[in-house]
Amino acid sequence: MSFVEGVDRHQMVMFPEMLDAYVAEDNPVRFVDAFVDSLDLRMLGFERAVPKGTGRPPYNPAILLKLYIYGYLNRIRSSRRLETEANRNVEVIWLLGKLAPDFKTIADFRRDNGEPIRAVYREFTSLCRSVGLFGGELVAIDGSKFKAVNSRERNFTERKLKALRKRVEDKIEQYLQELDKNDAQESNSEKWTKAELQEKIEWLKKRKGAYDELQQQMEDSGESQVSLTDEDARSMRLGRGRGTTVGYNVQISVDAKHKLIVDHEVTNECNDMNQLNTMAVRAKEVLEVDSLDVTADAGYYNGEEIQQCAEQGIVPYIPQTNSSRNKKVGLYTKEDFRYDAENDCYWCPSGEALGFSGTGINRHGRTMRYYSTKACETCALRAQCTRAKSGRRIQRWEHEECLEEMAQRRRAEPEKVKQRKAIVEHPFGIIKHSMEHGAFLTRTLPKVRTEMSLTMLVFNMKRVMGLRSIKQLMVALPG
Repeated sequence: MSFVEGVDRHQMVMFPEMLDAYVAEDNPVRFVDAFVDSLDLRMLGFERAVPKGTGRPPYNPAILLKLYIYGYLNRIRSSRRLETEANRNVEVIWLLGKLAPDFKTIADFRRDNGEPIRAVYREFTSLCRSVGLFGGELVAIDGSKFKAVNSRERNFTERKLKALRKRVEDKIEQYLQELDKNDAQESNSEKWTKAELQEKIEWLKKRKGAYDELQQQMEDSGESQVSLTDEDARSMRLGRGRGTTVGYNVQISVDAKHKLIVDHEVTNECNDMNQLNTMAVRAKEVLEVDSLDVTADAGYYNGEEIQQCAEQGIVPYIPQTNSSRNKKVGLYTKEDFRYDAENDCYWCPSGEALGFSGTGINRHGRTMRYYSTKACETCALRAQCTRAKSGRRIQRWEHEECLEEMAQRRRAEPEKVKQRKAIVEHPFGIIKHSMEHGAFLTRTLPKVRTEMSLTMLVFNMKRVMGLRSIKQLMVALPG
């Protein structure tokens, strides 16, 4: 027996005469080439889309855009690694026509063409819509945290700064006491000499001054955090006991038909409370539909956002969060009281009516209506209902009927809420693990938005190339 033998390196072989022969007809790189060639890069706003008549000729932005799309398709996002591929990868050599831009040129292209690259994503979304790949009936919205180029040690919150300043002040006090002790004993047998202690105290004072400057910076900007490496990054909770990360909150809306991403956004808001209406309206505009059903998790449950969706022809299906203090201590919650719209009152578990007693503004700025009854004084169920001396009071938001209508929809169509995970969590899993984009390579919001647009574009491309053949997609391209 012998091993499988390779060919002799010094033996002459007959390679195909044309570079095109190395790339199969159904190779995805052919679609990347055709898609970029179908775009009007000048209209999209790419720099150097029209070369100047003087000076050194620039690279065609189409070449660099093709390189980036190919790189993201194959989990290559670094400009240095893309430079390497341009010199050794046959597919890239074919795609670029044997051009090999250096890493600085590649990186500058992404930096200087943020909005045009995001426009390319929108162009591909329009292509998907034109060939009927979007259902336009149900969209799921979700957010996920992506790590930024900023460590936890270089991110400061008010609470963290307060703790650090106290630690420095305590240490300075400790060293001052050591100085006094040394002076009293006039001895050099202590742990540190007087000069060493004074040096440490000066260093700590400088550190405290730096913390004071960061505190002042936060007060001047009105922000509750400051990051030193990436100024736009924020410390965010990951949820489910996974701690925190310094990063960005990436929002996506996904169509239920083929799990294609309709729209996306990168924010530095730490939660999803204020994202529902913006993402839902944008999805409706992209899909060009008159009405749209939208589902999201309980993190998006926000009365104002839900009301705004309803006004825009969007029908939300959001599970309600129940953070009632009464539930935690075993008392009746608001859900145990039935609202009577005709009589504008609430009926309590003991059958008493809580009538309207006045209005007010709560801490969130909402106009609230209040309901109460004097029957609490002699009620047998009072111990199970309230611990307040004045009795039980129910508050109702002035637009709460839109929340009640949504609750009725959820009960009538529970499958729409259950579909959410299968629709929207799948893309994040693919992006973070299969596409290896769990962290950003660039800094600040404009640049990370560009980076994420490339990832979302390529995610949709991969999905579409699994649904249609390369030939079918090339036929569908405009022009």
